[in-house]
Amino acid sequence: MVRPGQTVLVRPGDYRESVVISRSGTEGAPITFRALNGPGSSATVVKVGKRRGAIGSESTFTLRGVHDVVLDGFLASGEGTAEAVLVDGSSRITLDRLVASEYDAPAAVRITGASQDVTVSRSAFRSGSGLSVDPGVRGALVTASTFTQSGITVRDAPGTKIVGNTLETDCTLAVNVTGASPGVSIRNNILETATGALGDAEACGVPSEATAIAVSAESVPQTVADYNLIEPASGGPLYRWGATEYTNLPEFVAATGHGAHDIAANPGLRSTDATDRPYYEIAPNSPAVDSADATAEGVSRTDLLDNPHADDPAKANTGTGSGYHDRGAVEAQGPVTVKELPIRRKAGGTPLDVTVELSVATAWTTDGPLGKVSRNWLDEEHRRVLPLGSEDHRFRRAGRACEAHQVSFNDFRKFRESPVTTCIVLGAAYTPVSPRRVLDTRAGIGGYPTVPIAPNQTVELSLSPLNGVPERDVSAVVLNVTATQPAAAGFLQVYPAGGPAAVSSVNFVAGETVPNLVTVPVLDAGRVVIVNKSSGTVHVVADLEGYYSAGGSGFRSVAPVRVLDTRGAGNSAFAPNTGRTLDLSGRVPSGATAVVLNVTATEPTTSGVLTVHPFGTAVPVASNLNFVAGQTIPNLVMVPVVNGKVAIQNVSSGRTHVVADLAGWFGGGATDVFVPFGPTRIYDTRTGEGAPLGPYGWGALAVPFLDPRGDKSAPQPTALVANLTVTAPTNAGVLTIHPNGPDRPTASNVNYVVGETATNHAIVGVGEYGLVVLFNNTSGHTHVIIDQAGYFIAAAS
Repeated sequence: MVRPGQTVLVRPGDYRESVVISRSGTEGAPITFRALNGPGSSATVVKVGKRRGAIGSESTFTLRGVHDVVLDGFLASGEGTAEAVLVDGSSRITLDRLVASEYDAPAAVRITGASQDVTVSRSAFRSGSGLSVDPGVRGALVTASTFTQSGITVRDAPGTKIVGNTLETDCTLAVNVTGASPGVSIRNNILETATGALGDAEACGVPSEATAIAVSAESVPQTVADYNLIEPASGGPLYRWGATEYTNLPEFVAATGHGAHDIAANPGLRSTDATDRPYYEIAPNSPAVDSADATAEGVSRTDLLDNPHADDPAKANTGTGSGYHDRGAVEAQGPVTVKELPIRRKAGGTPLDVTVELSVATAWTTDGPLGKVSRNWLDEEHRRVLPLGSEDHRFRRAGRACEAHQVSFNDFRKFRESPVTTCIVLGAAYTPVSPRRVLDTRAGIGGYPTVPIAPNQTVELSLSPLNGVPERDVSAVVLNVTATQPAAAGFLQVYPAGGPAAVSSVNFVAGETVPNLVTVPVLDAGRVVIVNKSSGTVHVVADLEGYYSAGGSGFRSVAPVRVLDTRGAGNSAFAPNTGRTLDLSGRVPSGATAVVLNVTATEPTTSGVLTVHPFGTAVPVASNLNFVAGQTIPNLVMVPVVNGKVAIQNVSSGRTHVVADLAGWFGGGATDVFVPFGPTRIYDTRTGEGAPLGPYGWGALAVPFLDPRGDKSAPQPTALVANLTVTAPTNAGVLTIHPNGPDRPTASNVNYVVGETATNHAIVGVGEYGLVVLFNNTSGHTHVIIDQAGYFIAAAS
């Protein structure tokens, strides 16, 4: 399926298979297959195994007859006698950052079949067979790679370039150019052919087999060897040039004119403990430091570890070009200091945009960026490996947002530090919608049959997509949920699938129709659960009012203020089946997209419904408030506004008074954003040593909030979003929740009668000292329960 210019990312794991790559890219848009390597042991390096066929074995990777392909980061090994990687009859192929080993095959990587312009770069060849460049191959390049007890064979392959590699062969031939391979370039390599531990090299038992560089007579024309560093301790020839062996460097230079900048000395190689992806560092006093030919064709932009070339200020620059390229595959680096700016909200983006920054200061001059970071974002399955620097990310949902990172200066070949995790809290913006019915068990809407919900039965409701926003990008939804025709007293629980459920959302008694607004966080399951917690059946209706996501409007809370009361002087009740316009343009700024109103129907003469909807739109098939004759019942409403206006429709054959209290608005310069937190019970006067609120009594509550760092540095709540429940009241009355402060508003949230359990949703600003206040406006006692759904925080600044 992959097309030119695309990249196939392969997650860490062991893959026991043979991979045949049959797709090609274009010269300007290659196809890349990349292993997602990062911190960890061998399990985090992608291993591609091999299977044995009926008549032999197959290569781990086969690229045959393709062009413009990059194979990056794989560890290729397995059983059989075939190569780990076979490039056959292909062109413009790059094998980058591979680890290849094959003990039984003639080569771990073989380039054959008249392939052209194949690059092997920044790769590691482990003990066993090395690299073979076969007859007919032209323009192959081997650069910035390491060979452990293995070497490079070039046979009848003109124009091959072997530049900037480190070869440790343990008494075998390192670079063998044979057949007719004119025009080979051998530069900037470190060749260690002695036996014994690195740094304590010893002569080989058969020195003649420990030649560093051998070039056949037919390959000598146009072939160049220079700027190589050869360990002479093996006792074998440094060069076999044509038919002549040279164990003395000056003799070789005098006889051939090559190697004028070669060095015969201990290279100061140091092996690492990176078992799966080994490499050799060079000692600070190595003659390889700052002595390579930076202008040599085929010089890698970075070294084996993906680090830049660095200038050691304590060493004279004896190389050409920039003067400070090192010989071999790994560049010596100076002391570094890493500066971290932890995850933070990004001002000017969406409320779910964050940024992090890592920078490195090095004591040495470099020709490029140094170091990499491996980062896992909390909402992504796989890590990203990037150069050190700043990185932006957009989280899918509000709430706890974390990233974990590790820094490496060796391409994650070895590491000791544990990941560093930083977290913050993000909020989401609100998008109101014209009320839309998404569930009605009476009519089969929402995929549920036309039967009531049985006792303790669960209904799962999927709302995706919302205005084209997929459910995985929705932080919470706002629903008006109505229980109707209940056969027994009980309550509905409304909560996210996979989330906490120990809350009540809609309380009812037999035969009653009760609505309530519910804010429901959305989790990975992306569904809303509704449970009938009663001994009888009940029908349920749900109308979607809006949702929270990266797009939308911010919020501004205000102390509850009364904006409509038809009982006052000069006013009159709503007539049967009539509507009115509520003009809030003097209360909310221009540009407001929605308002939050606590709407109460009182003194209705018959049963009916109040519907609050955007001004100028048709009355939707949705309800906000259901009432019966003589009842006083409130419900929170979040409704879109048009030119600062909303419409209220009395859908009944009787008259009713209507009261509305403004709690805040969205848009129009408002910037607070919503953090899902729950649903969770945060207040219950029935538990512990709690006591009911007394006559005209009050209680204060600090709003709980997410604190991922545990140091109270998280953004503090500006408003609480919660479900309020009054239960077991001894008198009829009103419960008001408001910001802590000197003034108590003339507003109500829950209206109740003796012995009733009544519920209403609330969005209330947080006042002085981070507190909200409950006031029981009655001469009796009542218990109060608060179930939090979330809270608002100020926007990033």
